[in-house]
Amino acid sequence: MNWEVVIGLEIHTQLSTKSKLFSGAAVGFGAEPNTQTTLVDLGMPGALPVFNKEALRMAVMFGHAINAEIGMSSVFARKNYFYPDLPKGYQTSQMDHPIVGKGYLDVMLEDGTTSRVGITRAHLEEDAGKSLHEDFQGMTGIDLNRSSTPLLEIVSEPDIRSAKEAVAYVKMIHSIVTYLGICDGNMAEGSMRCDINLSLRPKGQKEYGTRTEIKNVNSFRFIEKAIYTEIERQADILEDGGRIIQETRLYDPEKNETRSMRSKEDANDYRYFPCPDLLPVVLTQEYVDGIKSTLPELPSQKAARFQSEHGLSEYDANVLSSSRAMADYFETANNVAKDAKLTANWVMGELSKLLNQEQLDIENSPVSAEAFGGLLVRVKDNTINGKTAKDVLQAMWNGEGSADAIIEAKGLKQVTDTGAIEAMIQTILDANAAQVEQYRAADEDKQKKMIGFFVGQVMKASQGKANPGLVNPILAKMLKGK
Repeated sequence: MNWEVVIGLEIHTQLSTKSKLFSGAAVGFGAEPNTQTTLVDLGMPGALPVFNKEALRMAVMFGHAINAEIGMSSVFARKNYFYPDLPKGYQTSQMDHPIVGKGYLDVMLEDGTTSRVGITRAHLEEDAGKSLHEDFQGMTGIDLNRSSTPLLEIVSEPDIRSAKEAVAYVKMIHSIVTYLGICDGNMAEGSMRCDINLSLRPKGQKEYGTRTEIKNVNSFRFIEKAIYTEIERQADILEDGGRIIQETRLYDPEKNETRSMRSKEDANDYRYFPCPDLLPVVLTQEYVDGIKSTLPELPSQKAARFQSEHGLSEYDANVLSSSRAMADYFETANNVAKDAKLTANWVMGELSKLLNQEQLDIENSPVSAEAFGGLLVRVKDNTINGKTAKDVLQAMWNGEGSADAIIEAKGLKQVTDTGAIEAMIQTILDANAAQVEQYRAADEDKQKKMIGFFVGQVMKASQGKANPGLVNPILAKMLKGK
């Protein structure tokens, strides 16, 4: 059977407010359990919530960024369910009247095509607490530090048709919220996590199949692997004549499997009703327009500017603008180097290679953008060639100083004296007379292959400091006996 996968995503984005959604408690990560709570977070009778207006501002910013309808009158509701880390017995959320309504995102895929993913809504809600199992043998501890932490839950339409598309969509959401500065995007710490709703249907069928929900996947790689794993599991069941059970599942990255957590509750099971402790949030058009005027340049806008202003290709512009930190690094380095293509190549090439090797984000690069630009200045003015520049970058990475200091200390300046290069080449030709004769007797195609030997000898003799741009034409001329 030729199956089509149907995917919708719910992304929980923790907003970067200083305090919680309905109390003045701090929201810092890693604090001692139950040290960041108030009576409101603990669900004590009579404790009344106070809405955090900064969370409202951030939600409206996001709504503008995804071309969405802004809920001019949004309502908080109680989502009722029992869980040990939810002492109130309900989660304050939004259902029928969210702060952000329908919107969309145009997602660029790896093959260069664009896919439009509809966004059903983005609503504000408080997080629950956390159950702790590892430190309590035979018992469970409860940490309510996360209770009432502000979340923006971004719910997509079931428009996604592959694991790659799902990851591209989540990356784009990640890029937007970090550009806006409304979320730190730290998935390892749970600042962004994703629920995956997935079903299969025969190719060409309009009706959706029965879906499962995979909860709390917190990395791009795990999202992709979880989707592939669940597709395979559902396809095996369907092709064996079985049926899919609507349920909530957990992805185990160590075993690369999804397994059942609980049967899926329908929305009505939560018995939503408007929260009597919170008034509807009513916005004015002036407030909404005012926030729109404060939006920073977004990833797609920045990519377009990189193409028009710096003449970069669409691919380069999209890679460099994929994160605000990388875009800022590129622009700062380019302001020093004054060569956008050279800077783009080195940021996406050697710098990214070192960052990947060390598993560092670009904002934690040991080489600052200004210092990196200084290195590129020396490449551009031919003080050093590309090969030497890689060695200098490694030395900068190791903390040995600026590019100029390293070049001076190690005597790495490129040899650009044509007389010195000619003398060096003549020595090489004299020492390899037989190869010279073979070269001169060969046809043009073979000569193109053979010249690499002589170039290598010259670079070896110059300890890599000869200017390749000068070596190649001089060598070609002298090999012909001119």
